[in-house]
Amino acid sequence: MIAAMADAGAVLPAYPFVESQIQPASLDLRLGETAFRVRASFLPGPGATVAERIDDLKLHEIDLSNGAVLETNCVYVVPLIESLALPRAIAATANPKSSTGRLDVFTRVIADGTRRFDMIEDGYHGPLYAEISPKTFPVLVREGSRLSQIRFRLGDAVLDADALQALHARERLVDSDSADLSNGVALSVDLSGKSANGFVGYRAKRHTGVVDVDRRAGYLVDDFWEPMRARRDKSLILDPGEFYILASKEAVQVPPDFAAEMVPFDPLVGEFRVHYAGFFDPGFGHAGAGGQGARAVLEVRSREVPFILEHGQVVGRLVYERLIAAPDALYGHRIGSNYQAQGLKLSKHFRAG
Repeated sequence: MIAAMADAGAVLPAYPFVESQIQPASLDLRLGETAFRVRASFLPGPGATVAERIDDLKLHEIDLSNGAVLETNCVYVVPLIESLALPRAIAATANPKSSTGRLDVFTRVIADGTRRFDMIEDGYHGPLYAEISPKTFPVLVREGSRLSQIRFRLGDAVLDADALQALHARERLVDSDSADLSNGVALSVDLSGKSANGFVGYRAKRHTGVVDVDRRAGYLVDDFWEPMRARRDKSLILDPGEFYILASKEAVQVPPDFAAEMVPFDPLVGEFRVHYAGFFDPGFGHAGAGGQGARAVLEVRSREVPFILEHGQVVGRLVYERLIAAPDALYGHRIGSNYQAQGLKLSKHFRAG
């Protein structure tokens, strides 16, 4: 259906799509040839274009045609190769790709006239831009790099409480006999170390080298990450400003004709943010796509104060959405997916020594 939308002119790539750009229920978006370093993040607002705001706020331009480094804690805006001419009934939502979130690269998509990041209203005709701000590692990107993905919606596809209960009864969405399905499927953090040989996660190191976002298995884990072993009391103190990779206690699965999304950060559960890249493709963890349930990897950053996480503490909820039809190829099946049947896992860029 996404390919058909492109053929019909609803998605307008400046260059033809590349292999694996169309995912089971999303489309990867590619960076264009120029990045603009800007003074601050912004939203254009009604009646304004992103290009106009870039002209007001840009500090300098960076040519990405041969690759360039984006520095930590700077804000960049990059026009994307794909633009949209959506039909009146179809809206779109964007979010970072899993590998982007696991690098702690804060990425959002902006459209002309919008009041919200990552949300494109139905019937939108115009360009798309990526706002990029690396938070831990400086990253090397180039024209064609894919940091974000976009999904397309026709109406409201989110399952209500009754439909979610029925789906769990039929498919067993998480491997828990006492699953909490209020307002979505509750996910808790695993700090026991039992599923990862005594380890519970990784804390990112500071002042590291550059990570090329297009280089697979190109970097040693020990050069960028500090492994963390389970504590006797099964707790973890999050230090303000530090970035952690943790895993869910529950193994999750997404049936072939559904997708799921981690709901946005809720300040009522604690002063931390979980999961920058919150989209789960159809077939994630599903036995029919080569999985047997997969842990949700949690990208965690504490806020202003130290915060204690306890084993089994709920840190997020998965909201499930119904697809119009099951995709031709599921996540993990024939498409080179990186995180099927995953446990505690860093992004595809890192390898053990």
